[in-house]
This record gives sequence, structure tokens and C-alpha cells, in this order.
Amino acid sequence: MQASTANSERNNSAPLSGLPKRLVKDGLISEKDALDAVSEARESHKPLVNYLVHNLNLSESLIAVSLGREFGMPVFDVAALSPDSLPQKHINEELINQHRAVPIAVKGQKLFIALSDPTNTQAMDAYKFASGLRVEAVLAEELKLEALIQQAIAGADQSFGSDLDSSFDDLDIESEDDEDYNPDANAADETPVVRFVNKVLLDAIKRGASDIHIEPYEKVFRVRFRIDGILHEVANPPLAMSEKITARLKVMSRMDISERRVPQDGRIKLKLSKTRAIDFRVNTCPTLFGEKTVLRILDPSSAQLGIDALGYEPEQKELYLKALSNPYGMILVTGPTGSGKTVSLYTGLNILNTPDTNISTAEDPAEINLMGINQVNVNPKAGLTFAEALKSFLRQDPDVIMVGEIRDLETGGIAIKAAQTGHLVLSTLHTNDAPQTLSRLVNMGIPPFNIASAVTLIIAQRLGRRLCPHCKAEADIPREALLLEGFTEEQVDAPDLKIYKAVGCSKCTNGYKGRVGIYQVMPISEAIGRIVMEGGNAIDVADQAKAEGIDDLRQSALKKVLQGVMSLEEANRVTKD
Repeated sequence: MQASTANSERNNSAPLSGLPKRLVKDGLISEKDALDAVSEARESHKPLVNYLVHNLNLSESLIAVSLGREFGMPVFDVAALSPDSLPQKHINEELINQHRAVPIAVKGQKLFIALSDPTNTQAMDAYKFASGLRVEAVLAEELKLEALIQQAIAGADQSFGSDLDSSFDDLDIESEDDEDYNPDANAADETPVVRFVNKVLLDAIKRGASDIHIEPYEKVFRVRFRIDGILHEVANPPLAMSEKITARLKVMSRMDISERRVPQDGRIKLKLSKTRAIDFRVNTCPTLFGEKTVLRILDPSSAQLGIDALGYEPEQKELYLKALSNPYGMILVTGPTGSGKTVSLYTGLNILNTPDTNISTAEDPAEINLMGINQVNVNPKAGLTFAEALKSFLRQDPDVIMVGEIRDLETGGIAIKAAQTGHLVLSTLHTNDAPQTLSRLVNMGIPPFNIASAVTLIIAQRLGRRLCPHCKAEADIPREALLLEGFTEEQVDAPDLKIYKAVGCSKCTNGYKGRVGIYQVMPISEAIGRIVMEGGNAIDVADQAKAEGIDDLRQSALKKVLQGVMSLEEANRVTKD
């Protein structure tokens, strides 16, 4: 007790300076409490600002204002920053944790870092040494800085060196068609590259990316993730490492690393645990300054989402389920690459996948593996085309057949005949909307009568970014502007009309989180079938579909806007005329 009293007396006799002196001067804390805080923060090995906010409940904003006055530094609202806007090249988990300072921007040869204690000169020295740039600090409020630190560490830390977790070396990676193949056998001297590549793959999975683009240019080398349909630059590894990184990916996917003149395809399986594995479909393409590598991330769990998670309107869902319940006929899903056609088809197959149903699929390649479904990868070089696979299926007593894509007359003709002879056939085409799909089949050379009698349902779809539920804000859009966008007067004059816009917070990417499907679900009615047989075009079919109350893609997108699921800007992006 005596020692504690003596220690307290020594602390109270010490002169105040810097931050505690300013806080006392501004009346935020008493001199005694300031002296005790300095002592206790030192003993508990906590930064003083952190101690004041968490232990004495002082206002973080008032502390930041006082610090700004004392040290002549600007206070910056780091909560307004998006994690994607941080200079990923300079994000280093070890430095962030050690110095509680986060790089927020690079301007020319100057690196700006955010910190809550301006006396932390060690942080500035450490970042100056690590980056080779001049360093300037800006003040951040303590709690907002803590949130930014978590976001920065959770983001893509793509730097080479000791800050990468050594556990990345132990990832279980398999190449296609060879379980005994060891891609690390000749990579002992490439450990930084191995760990970097593994880190990129894991970060892409964690951030929900659908594709990884690794691109060499004349003076830079960059890595981009496609998140919610939009590409984001996440790293700029040293240009000198580009060939080694590409070679590493080619080894992992069993490509010929000596061949750099022609495109190559491969596949990687990344085992995250005993129960979960992620497949990567890999493609390389020679460019002016090296090979560009694109990895498509194939997550089998996406087929387990269920039809309710895909974004169908209730009436659209019923039409799809009704078509799936038919014992025969053809269901076609159409849309551009990356619009979610495969997930829609596999959601339907998952519903049909019961012990009493024989399901076979022909794909190029099979993207999602499902137990109970017989999947075939087409191989044109070996003579296994879609048409040949279909012929084989028809000799194996099928109930349901899925064809990855109808590309030619032979495949389309066999699929149509299968649908007419007691089989349920699912497939895809690349057209802009449902009415154009019928015209495309006619242009292939398939007789209109066969199309009208076999095709039962066409689904055209797009994927749009879903508004973040945590930060979306109501948008003020004039009535006239809404009418010009395509909303009806009834919709615009509704008393509960609310349209939201993207804002951005720590839980999303620029105001968006996840994606939602936009659909045109068009059953082939007698009237539409008659138009096809009489030689009508896509415009005639579209007019008839509208008369039957079928929403086109634009109308479906506007419904998502009215539901608060999507912003008007995003609806315009994915359904432009």
C-alpha cells in the first residue's frame, strides 16, 4: 500500500506534456486523472489514446480535435474510406499491428498513414523504411482507426515476405486428373511465390470473388478480383515476379510451362478443409508483355443455395418449378457469360436430383460437382462433342438431360428430339433475352414446328449487385425522372415508394454486397408457338409475351429497385437498351 502511494505521488509530481497537457488545458480531464492515465497506460502497455477512450470513456472525436490543435495536424474521417481504396501494396499486417497505423493513400512519392497518436514517430520511420517513400501522418479518431485496422488486415495483403502466414505453405492443392501430382516438388526455391499465389487464391475466396485476373504490362504487374460482377485492383506485385507467378499457376494446373505462345487451359482443386474444396478453372493467354492468367472460381456450394435465394419473383419461381415438374420438354436459360446460367440450371437439377431419377449432363467443362448426377466433360479433340454425348445419354435410359450449351444444329436437333420423346432437357444459349432465343434456334436450322412443340420455358437472366442492407440510403429522384426510367404512374404515385442508393461502409464494397438475379421467365404459350411456326420474329414474340403479362428484364430490374434490393444506377447498368 505504501509502495502504491509512493508511486502515485511520484506520478502526480511529474510534469505533464504533449497530449495529456492539452487534454487538461481543454478541460477534458483533470490533472490527477491525466497523470494516472499516463502511468496506467504505460504499465498495461497500451497506447495512451486507446487507454483514454476505452478505460476513461473520453470522446474519441474530442481527443482527436485536441491532438490536432496541439500538433497542428488535420483530423481525417477514416470511416469514409472503402477497404478497396487502401494502397494494398503498402498494407502490411505486421506493421499495422505493431504501430497501429494504416496506409490510406499514395500521392506521388508520399505515403499518407492514419494514426491516433501523433507522437508515434516510430510508425512513420517504419513505413518510410518499408515503402521507400516520404511519409506524412494524418490524425484519426481511435475507434474509427480500430475499425479501419480490422478492415485492412481482413483485406488482400498481397506483399511478399515474412508478413505472409506460413500456414499458406501447407494448403492441400491438387491438379486435375492426377491426385498424386505434387505441384510443390520443384518449388522449394520459390517459397515467396508459392505463398503469394496461395494467398491470392484464399483472399479471392474470402472476399467472394468470381474471377481472378493476373495481368502483366510493360511497366506494371497487377492482380484484380471480380467481386459482385465488377473488377477491383487488389495488388501490384513486383514486375520481375510476373513470369514466376505465371509459371507457378501453370504448374499447379498442369499446363506446359515451356509453352508460352498459345493459350492453355487447366484446373486446380484447393482443399480448404476435409469437407470443403474449391475448384479453379485456369486459362492463360499470351499478351504483348507476358501471359495473362484468368482463374474462374467454381464453388460447389453455390448450387445448394436453393431457388428462393436466386431472386425470382413469386410468379417466376412458380413457372420454373412447373416446368421442372414436367416429365418432358426443354427448359432453356440464356444470358451473357457470367450471368449465373449454370447456377440456375444446377439449382433446377438439385431439385430433380432424387434416387428415382437418372440425370446426365454434358458440359465444357463441368463447373459444379453434384453427387447423384452423371457428369461428362466434352472433349472435341477426342471426338466427344455435345452431340456425341447426347447420343450416348439417350442409350442410357435417362430421365433428365442437361447440355452445357446448344452451339450448333446437330446438338440442337438431338436435344429437341430428346425433349419430344419423353425426356426433360435443360440447356443454355447466348442471347440477349427470351424472345431472341426462339429466333436463334430457327436461324440454326431447327424446324419451327419442332421448336414450338419441344421448348416449354425460356429464362433470360442477368446478375445485378445487391445493395448493402447496412448502409443503403433513400434517394431523392424526381417523379418525372422515374417515369422516364420506365416506372408506371401507379408505381411512382404509391404512398410507400422508397428508392435507395449505394453509400458504402465497412461491411460492403462501395455500397453493394452480393448479387441478385434479374429474370425474364417466358413459358411458350400456344400463341407464342403459333408466332414461331408462322415465321414471326423476336419482336412479334416479345409483343405477345408482354400481352400475356410476362415481365422483360428491364421491368424485372425496376421491381428490384422498388423492393429496395437494387439501386436505380445498378438496374441501368445491367439492363441497358
